[in-house]
Amino acid sequence: MHKMNTSMLRALAATAALSLASGCNSDGPDPGLTFLPYDESHRSKPDFADLEYRHPLTAEQRARITPGWLASLEQEQVDQIYARLSAGPIPDGAYDGDLFFPRGASGKVRISEVVGGLEGFAINLKSRKLDLIGEILWKGKVFFREQRVLRNMIQDKKYLELIVDDPDSLDKVVVEGKRSWFFFPMKAWLLFPAKLFCGQSLLDGRRESIIIDYAFSDQIAGYHERPDFLAGRRGFQVRDEIRMVRPGFYLGRAYMGRVFALNFTLYNETVAKAGEAPDEDCWSGTQTMAARGSGG
Repeated sequence: MHKMNTSMLRALAATAALSLASGCNSDGPDPGLTFLPYDESHRSKPDFADLEYRHPLTAEQRARITPGWLASLEQEQVDQIYARLSAGPIPDGAYDGDLFFPRGASGKVRISEVVGGLEGFAINLKSRKLDLIGEILWKGKVFFREQRVLRNMIQDKKYLELIVDDPDSLDKVVVEGKRSWFFFPMKAWLLFPAKLFCGQSLLDGRRESIIIDYAFSDQIAGYHERPDFLAGRRGFQVRDEIRMVRPGFYLGRAYMGRVFALNFTLYNETVAKAGEAPDEDCWSGTQTMAARGSGG
């Protein structure tokens, strides 16, 4: 098992309380990150190794990053943040999810191109419904770390009816660690299974990411042909990858047919409150991720 730099782990754990104070679901204060210059041309893209050497992310900056703030950035800025993260541990349990498209870009256009090329797609998906695809595939995930398997949480029947003729034929299950209305165990459909493993990032090959691969979901126990085939190799060919911002909080990238589609975040409040400094499960590369003082 690969271990993150010890000083970085301790700093992340020590600043976990700050992450809670800033609020994971609010914009919060500006983390004060520095980005290398870029423009629309591909040749302007910065070298990630140089970016990380000159402007490593400090524990204090990571603690101030929120999903709301990430969603306000341009895609190049999100990419520069992702490249300065490492995979962290493979998560375990239920994580709430939010997705966001690149600012100024139309994620619906990307998705519609994939849907348009999906031959034999018998389910009626009008263009006005394409924005719901992301909600169905990426709105909350349950990780089964020991089995190296993941399933997606779906709670809203009206979304499920878009892709399943009879949602009532599917069983709802209690999601461990989640509550509805504070007291009652939360029930959800756990669909779209995927395999979990460490692998090369499609954005940054200097270190591994945690890969969420739907290609062979039909080999996973509990697979439902409809709707689970949609995410697999006969459907949208979804492949996600995630890296840890701090314990309990991950930044992810979703691909369809190896074409980047959108960003997403995953958050587990219990893990975040614990503030423990976990080991890396994946290869963290050869470039040292040093914990430095405040400022970028």
